[in-house]
Amino acid sequence: MNYNQLVGNIRRKRSFLCVGLDTDIRKIPAHMADKEDAIFLFNKAIIDATAPYCVAYKPNLAFYESLGVEGWIALEKTLRYLKTDFPDQFVIADAKRGDIGNTSAMYARSFFEHLDVDAITVAPYMGEDSVTPFLGYDGKWVILLALTSNKGSHDFQLIEDRDGRRLFENVILKAGKWATADQLMFVVGATQGKLFEDIRAVAPDSFLLVPGVGAQGGSLEEVAKYGMNKDCGLLVNSSRGIIYASQGKDFAEAAAAEALKLRDQMSGLLSTYAGI
Repeated sequence: MNYNQLVGNIRRKRSFLCVGLDTDIRKIPAHMADKEDAIFLFNKAIIDATAPYCVAYKPNLAFYESLGVEGWIALEKTLRYLKTDFPDQFVIADAKRGDIGNTSAMYARSFFEHLDVDAITVAPYMGEDSVTPFLGYDGKWVILLALTSNKGSHDFQLIEDRDGRRLFENVILKAGKWATADQLMFVVGATQGKLFEDIRAVAPDSFLLVPGVGAQGGSLEEVAKYGMNKDCGLLVNSSRGIIYASQGKDFAEAAAAEALKLRDQMSGLLSTYAGI
């Protein structure tokens, strides 16, 4: 999916919502957990219920890897279902890969050729040769960690160099020499508030993948106010707040209701801050 297609979907759906498929077999409703192929069936129900209100899905690989082969099978079935039945959805593998060049090339082959996702999250700290193998695929995106939402993000990401430039700013500026905004996004946590202004100073045109709204306490209003650009430029992720909205047999309906609530907020924010 290219930049214009993604922006077009945001405009058409009046949404920049990404639903995180952080599916934990220990947290899904009890009546689902005992089923054969429970993870996939749960994901399918969530996707069917929320697809009208979002533009992206983001399975977090750790939740599938923790189950071994069965988890990988559920992941592949989920991705195949999205690609076949919801081809307008932007699909992100939240894998946080990044290694020496030949290893990154194998990760890129796995996710972009075999799994055929649209984007993958990548840790940038091994430098250019660890990232560029992911950039060799037309229509595929790299989403680099920049300023994350976790408590420990400030341990390193705000360290300043001799010129007073913080690490996250150096990451963004350096990465901007490797690819343009139609192939490169950055992860910026919703809990960072006004720091979105500093992100936009060094990445005015890039899309930002924004976790941390909902369970982690980030403000959707602040994210839009300080981080939105003329094309929206945001994919705001919500995981637990949507997929675990109910532990009952109405879990899919409850997920849809939460997604709709966020979509309606996003529609207003698109008008206010992007004029869309």
